Amino acid sequence: MPASNPQIKLVVADTLSAAKAVAQIIADQVKVKPNAVLGLPTGSTPIPVYEELVKMYQAGLIDFEQVRTFNLDEYVGLKPDHPESYAAFMAKHLFSKINIPTCQTHLLDGLTPNPESECKAYEDRLVKEGGMDLLFLGIGENGHLGFNEPFSQVGEGTRMVMLTVETRLANSRFFSAIDQVPTHALTMGLRTILSSKSIVLLAIGKKKAKAIKMCLEGEIKDEWPCSVLKGHEDVLVVCDGDAASGM
Repeated sequence: MPASNPQIKLVVADTLSAAKAVAQIIADQVKVKPNAVLGLPTGSTPIPVYEELVKMYQAGLIDFEQVRTFNLDEYVGLKPDHPESYAAFMAKHLFSKINIPTCQTHLLDGLTPNPESECKAYEDRLVKEGGMDLLFLGIGENGHLGFNEPFSQVGEGTRMVMLTVETRLANSRFFSAIDQVPTHALTMGLRTILSSKSIVLLAIGKKKAKAIKMCLEGEIKDEWPCSVLKGHEDVLVVCDGDAASGM
């Protein structure tokens, strides 16, 4: 199924095959460049990808010792050991199960007293490490990338943002109630995302169909942050049939 935008490549597969394909892309990047800089997401979508990467590591097929990672985002106000913090998520699903040194895993500090300084320092660390070789993205139902909500500006870097009601509702399944979902987050900006040399985006489920359609078809629109990927020269979208059903 060809993408409407020739810049973006599209692969449609069953759910497990889609996750395995993304894991293989990440593994191939690390094999080509053992000290690769990877951008990593959280949420339910990447979990099977991380499970595949752990299997590859345990089988001796991939070595993370020199890899450096930068996470896309983090909730404001959650301690790193809070079960729903993205720091805890990454430790649970990937970092604690592979041989990557902790000092090479870069995470935004959701407890920082100075979000502006924290975000600038994060951008500076990313530049110092040479920028992202490969960024793995998920996508929100409203097209958000990281926590870049609708009407985020393409020129924005890492910053603190207010989460929309829609995003908080979507994420409330991970918390006991919606009022437990943080109202703000720190996130890489669209400019930061587009700075990655390569991008692979994974989408699973019918709820993502509209966002995938807007990502691949038509013009770049402020109300659909995912549409900015049309302006990047190396983007691969991997999704299941449900996520591709809006095409």
